[in-house]
Amino acid sequence: MAAVVLVPGFWLGAWVWADVARELRASGHEVYPVTLTGVGERAGEATPEVGVRTHIADLARVIEDNDLREVLLVAHSGATVPVTGVAERLPGRIGRLVYLDSAPLPSGVSVLGANSPRVREEWARQVAERGEGRLLPPPSFERTDGAAELAGLTDEHLARLRELATPEPYAAATGSLELPDGLPPVPRSLICCTSTPEQVREWADSGHPLFAPLAGMEVWHLPTGHWPMISRPRELAALLAALSHRMPPG
Repeated sequence: MAAVVLVPGFWLGAWVWADVARELRASGHEVYPVTLTGVGERAGEATPEVGVRTHIADLARVIEDNDLREVLLVAHSGATVPVTGVAERLPGRIGRLVYLDSAPLPSGVSVLGANSPRVREEWARQVAERGEGRLLPPPSFERTDGAAELAGLTDEHLARLRELATPEPYAAATGSLELPDGLPPVPRSLICCTSTPEQVREWADSGHPLFAPLAGMEVWHLPTGHWPMISRPRELAALLAALSHRMPPG
């Protein structure tokens, strides 16, 4: 049985993993859902200095304080950078990285930089106007218009997202990693939800530097929206349990 560390994407805390964690624990796994500094129940800890390095330290603390080994470390969405960062810091403790509807980013590329110009402009405008150094939860949490990213979410799911999502420290979006030797030498898997494995492989083969880290990655498909821990928790837990058995022996 594996030690599984579950890291939520932007705006969300450990609460979002509740159903997945319950399924994994029922199967005998040791599960650690994480709330990063400045979001969720830790929103009161947000300062302009809270960012990628803070979140890497959060994850290192969970792993080291609990003396975890051969960790299955899961990054949803915007958690990609700190998860890669802690694997760089503690490669001997990580059995496998799992990027959930996300992907590792190249050296020097932030979550902000990986987004479209429209998103970059909107986020920068929002932070400048509010003067808080934090990003508001996305307006998509307010809609039920059938957008692909919302697939599988009920009105009740969306209401819970609206209730519990908190602003995200902007430095978590602008921070990046310097990886002169490339990605950490840890097995990596990608679970795609709002795209297909065929699309992921096309991106990997495109030659675009943003997609270079996708080359050679193991890709799995869980067709649903961008929040599979809410829309398909049982299936996600089963897939993570299967991936835990693919880790190299300690």
